[in-house]
Amino acid sequence: MVENRRLHDGRVLQRHVLYLGELNGRQEASWRKTVDHFGQDDAAPQQVALFPDDLAPAASPDDTLPIVSLRLGAMSLRRPRQWGACWLGCELWQQPGLDAFWREHLPPGREGTRWDLVLQTLALYRLIDPGSEWRLHRHWFDHSAIAELLGSDFTLADPHRLYACHDKLLTHKRALFDHLTGRWRDLFKAKYEVLLYDLTSTYFETHWKTISLIANGNTPGPTSA
Repeated sequence: MVENRRLHDGRVLQRHVLYLGELNGRQEASWRKTVDHFGQDDAAPQQVALFPDDLAPAASPDDTLPIVSLRLGAMSLRRPRQWGACWLGCELWQQPGLDAFWREHLPPGREGTRWDLVLQTLALYRLIDPGSEWRLHRHWFDHSAIAELLGSDFTLADPHRLYACHDKLLTHKRALFDHLTGRWRDLFKAKYEVLLYDLTSTYFETHWKTISLIANGNTPGPTSA
């Protein structure tokens, strides 16, 4: 499946969006045989035709195998989004009980803001595709299925809420440590004397050559910045 993009000179460029595989004549015969094999019981599935209109399979002579034709030329892909990683992230969020913990410690605001879901969105974003809050607002949220998975909408990506959410966590720092310690101990039957956490939410990236030049007292040029 491709997306047609018109260029400034009027030409159309196709961008590959999704590959559905190839189905030639031999594969078509194999699919028909498979459908016939599984169609011997009362709960026979319907055969779905994934062929061009001019090569559509003929109807069954005895009409025992209904055919549903899908017109590939009329199919379109709309709003493709990241789903699998977001779903797995939600599962990982629930395993240590963070959903219940933050639902209790971050109640909805006066305007109905679900701060616990804003925090979950931030955490999954840092886990799946880390970047700035502004990038989450401008790009990542619309290209992920996090809204559907959390039963919410674009209010979770409001930039003011994203930045304000971090400040709401400080008062619950000790409670969070105690909760994570207990869950880690219960889940893995762990014993310890000292337990260290790394909850850093800020980081930076740069080119190693830039660091070397700065360490030597030089100003990095355009090629090394």
